[in-house]
Amino acid sequence: MPLSDALLMEFGQEMANTRKALERVPEDKFGWKPHEKSMTLGRLATHVAELAGWTTTTLESESLDLAPPGAPPYQPQTAASRTDLLALFDKNVAGATAAIRAATDPQWMVNWSLLAGGKAILSMPRIAVMRGVVMNHIIHHRGQLTVYLRLNDVPVPALYGPSADEQNM
Repeated sequence: MPLSDALLMEFGQEMANTRKALERVPEDKFGWKPHEKSMTLGRLATHVAELAGWTTTTLESESLDLAPPGAPPYQPQTAASRTDLLALFDKNVAGATAAIRAATDPQWMVNWSLLAGGKAILSMPRIAVMRGVVMNHIIHHRGQLTVYLRLNDVPVPALYGPSADEQNM
């Protein structure tokens, strides 16, 4: 089985679960955060929506520099509404799905680097970036997002099995 076929199954499941969490983000709480050091709910949700797009970046380039020398650094954004948030997520998932489907096994083995100021933060085969930096990163922040939802009395969706709010799912 080609690597892309195996990844598409997992990616599809994880993105469906991620969308369920993003659909619950309350617009009136975008500015809320549980601690001064934490991201706001809106920023965290937008970060989750952005991360699927890193798949395309990983497959279409050899690196990403978050603070390229002589150029402006990466600027995180925050969606203005749940509609915008879901549109960003859906666009990124569609692009990522197409990029995964088109990738060959040899492409997955090419090294990719995350840079800051021209210096490598990490460098590994694209397949490892996809699993470790893209999907695990989404899952990690989706977990944070579900805690934010719980702390705001928003029902947490069932993801891998029933949640306390969806016991009959």
